Amino acid sequence: MPPNILLITADDLNASVPGCFGGVSGATPRLDGLAAEGMRFARAHVPVAVCQPSRSALMTGRRPHSNGAEGFEAIRDDVPVLPDVLRGAGYRFGILGKVDHLAPVERFHWQVIHTQAELGMGRDPLAYARAASAFISDAAHTSRPWFLLANAHDPHRPFHGSDDELNWWPQEVRDVVPAPSKIFGSGEADPPGFLPDHPLIRKEFAEYLSSVRRCDDVIGALLDVLEGSGQAEETVVIFLSDHGMPFPFAKANCYVQSTQTPLVIRWPGHIRPGVIEVSHFVSTLDLFPTFCTMAGVEAGAALELDGRCLTPLFAGERQSDRTQMVTMFHETAAKERYEMRAIQTAESLYVWNHWSDGQREYRAENMFGLTWNSMLAAGAADPALNERNKFYVKRQPEEFYDLIEDPHALQDLTDRPSRRSQVENLRHELLKDLQVHGDPLAGAFGDFMYEAEG
Repeated sequence: MPPNILLITADDLNASVPGCFGGVSGATPRLDGLAAEGMRFARAHVPVAVCQPSRSALMTGRRPHSNGAEGFEAIRDDVPVLPDVLRGAGYRFGILGKVDHLAPVERFHWQVIHTQAELGMGRDPLAYARAASAFISDAAHTSRPWFLLANAHDPHRPFHGSDDELNWWPQEVRDVVPAPSKIFGSGEADPPGFLPDHPLIRKEFAEYLSSVRRCDDVIGALLDVLEGSGQAEETVVIFLSDHGMPFPFAKANCYVQSTQTPLVIRWPGHIRPGVIEVSHFVSTLDLFPTFCTMAGVEAGAALELDGRCLTPLFAGERQSDRTQMVTMFHETAAKERYEMRAIQTAESLYVWNHWSDGQREYRAENMFGLTWNSMLAAGAADPALNERNKFYVKRQPEEFYDLIEDPHALQDLTDRPSRRSQVENLRHELLKDLQVHGDPLAGAFGDFMYEAEG
């Protein structure tokens, strides 16, 4: 029988935060334990850094322009979704949380559905445990393999202990949302390097870390249920985040921290425990064909997949063509279009901002809360921060960063004559990728590139 598949996702978890990825001590003890039993992917990315498009790409194996869900809209009717393909192998399907972020819901034919409201606003470990236990038990009685997509709603806003939590949720909602097993203070919350270190930013990052810990509590509850079911050895467990944290320069952008995801895969008997894969770029688009291989189902050309199977990497195979990653952005949750394309290697990052014309201003959900307002206030007395704030709002048509010298992408080097050949090389690599994948903006980017290079 094919293996069971438990796919656990976090909402807005930055890849730099989990302890197993070199992040914050005490933030993710249960995820850290899972990583010690499986494989961590240090260069894993989602194709697009906003929730529904990222999840739609995951469940179709296609980039947003190819599956129809560039923003918060439905997958096209002619695009197969993962349950369509795996159902032939006998799988029973369930989903916990984020149900309406895979649309249309009826396309997926979930046998079991539990919504955010049924799961303590997607934040109650015990509710997830009850739902997962019932699902796994029912599947065992049918002697069929199962696929459970368990989506934690943490650490999405509102963060634990924040003013937003008080303002967004009435008391009766707050009453059903449990506290995390650990609450972080500002002294434990050193902001990531792409953000300035200011008191209010530390406060909000501490609230975010507390929500991360509650997400980890959900992970632990699910793993405990799986272990208690006696099916852990027959089950593949995959963990990932849909994109980076909902702070400036992260979510809803194309920077490294926007799309990098803390991908962990445990497959007993197939993946050696404790392996850290650091040499290859991988995408969550690769999971669709990987699931097909695990299930013994053919991932044929008719599926028009944009990813490829990861199982050779499980065995330590070297793949020389996994040296770069292309990501994109189309539309915010507020349905504002800010078209971006990016290509990164281990050494550098190039971003094309098709929307940036010197006049239009960027606005997205990563600017909610304390951090962006704190950056604006601090910028009044800090000329360098003020310039960074202005840049974030307006951008420029292209950006280039040396990730070796500047891993947090603080210094744009596009106009440096010494970097011209690097910029031109990445432009050409990005254009080739966009053309191969039929990106609707390939022509526009080609025109921009040829004009820029004379």
